[in-house]
Amino acid sequence: MVPTLLTNPNMKHRAPDPDPQETELKLAVPTTQPEELARLLGRNPLLARRKPQRLQLHNVYYDTPDQVLHHRRCALRVRRYGDPAHPQWVQTFKTTSQEDSALSQRGEWEVPLATSDLRLDALPVKPWAKIDPDGTLFERLRPCFETQFTRTVWTVRRRDGSTVEVALDIGEVVAGDKRAPLCELEFELIAGRPQALFEVATRIAATVSLVPASRSKAQRGFLLGAGTLEAPLLARPTMLPTNIALASAAKLVLSESFGQFCTNLLLLYSNDDPELIHQPRVGWRRFKSARRLLRKSIAVDLAPSLEALRPVLSFLGELRDIDVARGEILPPLEQSFVGGDAQRELAWTAMDHALSSNADQQRRAVRYALEAPQLGATLVALTQWLSGLGATSAQPDATSPAAVTRRKWARQQVGRIQTRLEKATATAQAAEPEQLHQVRILAKRMRYAIEALQSLLPGKKAGRWHRQASQQQKSIGWTRDIEQTCTVLQRLEADAGLIEFLRGVAAERTRSQPH
Repeated sequence: MVPTLLTNPNMKHRAPDPDPQETELKLAVPTTQPEELARLLGRNPLLARRKPQRLQLHNVYYDTPDQVLHHRRCALRVRRYGDPAHPQWVQTFKTTSQEDSALSQRGEWEVPLATSDLRLDALPVKPWAKIDPDGTLFERLRPCFETQFTRTVWTVRRRDGSTVEVALDIGEVVAGDKRAPLCELEFELIAGRPQALFEVATRIAATVSLVPASRSKAQRGFLLGAGTLEAPLLARPTMLPTNIALASAAKLVLSESFGQFCTNLLLLYSNDDPELIHQPRVGWRRFKSARRLLRKSIAVDLAPSLEALRPVLSFLGELRDIDVARGEILPPLEQSFVGGDAQRELAWTAMDHALSSNADQQRRAVRYALEAPQLGATLVALTQWLSGLGATSAQPDATSPAAVTRRKWARQQVGRIQTRLEKATATAQAAEPEQLHQVRILAKRMRYAIEALQSLLPGKKAGRWHRQASQQQKSIGWTRDIEQTCTVLQRLEADAGLIEFLRGVAAERTRSQPH
């Protein structure tokens, strides 16, 4: 049953004005067998002696045809629960900040309803008045998608007085004729310190692999309706206010790149798009670059060890090398190598089969690595570290805003990388692949630094430096990629003549490119 609208223009706001806050940590579970999760979680030492409660929940989300609420980062839904013969309804309105993170603190107003009808008088007065000052938006609201899932809930009461509700949601998101599976864990703070969320999640992560999920159910519904839920998440540079403290800037920049990393990790678990191998690596390189750039403004020494990430990053790198070889490097060279020669054609076909088989093997290795609890525990720890950055900034140094303006500081940081890049470019020799690789790494760092701090940099100079760095990275990158292709083929024991042919192409390209 789809709730209908009550659009009486004479209806007045009667919902109270208090600003209730929901504090929640949202984690997804990479698995193809979500039905096993409840049993697995039930055996976790923290939950084993706690009796779970199970609920069947059905939610209808509302927005205008032009998605005003979505663009304002708000969500409005009506939830049905309880005995199907005697259902109960509750209307919920949520607001959130501009920051996308697995940990969210947002306004949440819930009002029980007598029927499934959406009600204007159940909306909070002040936040709704800012969105709908003349009262016309409510009349344009329509159902836009649904979620339906089984929720298994454990209540964890801790000795320090904190109470955390652990909820496992398994079901689906439905938008028109499109459906997508839903499997996530929510840790909601009922009472006590937000730190309790991470303490409980860490205990759970000891037995179940968890990946931070920055997308809410509402965001997933809109993406599903648009047909972009499975699309790779690309970088979205953060626009930093000129008066922002560096610790706060670091939190925003690092959270965005970390979110890109985690979101694409989840997507690649069930999707074979090669871009989903590339984008988590981009997110992780941007994260490391930003952490290095801002290291004097954040408590880097409090960051967790990254050792548990090494396996999945290694597998991603190996799979990316194969994807680049198959999709970019080899296809344009096939005819040049084969040239109508039957033996060479057989060698090429054998190589292609070996690459395909190895790609499947590496993809399984990536997904297996995602299921390791140690990986999830590290990702949860990183989320906790990021959440506290604003309160744990390092002491200011000579280049911090305590001594110079933020704009000058940003120019200094980018200028230093540019100086190093120019020196490395001037001394690099075409015959020395490792020197060229170092130039490429510096070019990437230059790009990432400009993208992270672009709102604090002079537009023309930053734009010129960014274009130059991008061109250098692209020019050297092709040679580097063909060298990596040779390494992959050598490992797969491909035809020696084919490998020598590719090395000859790489050498010729290196000699001809400008430096």
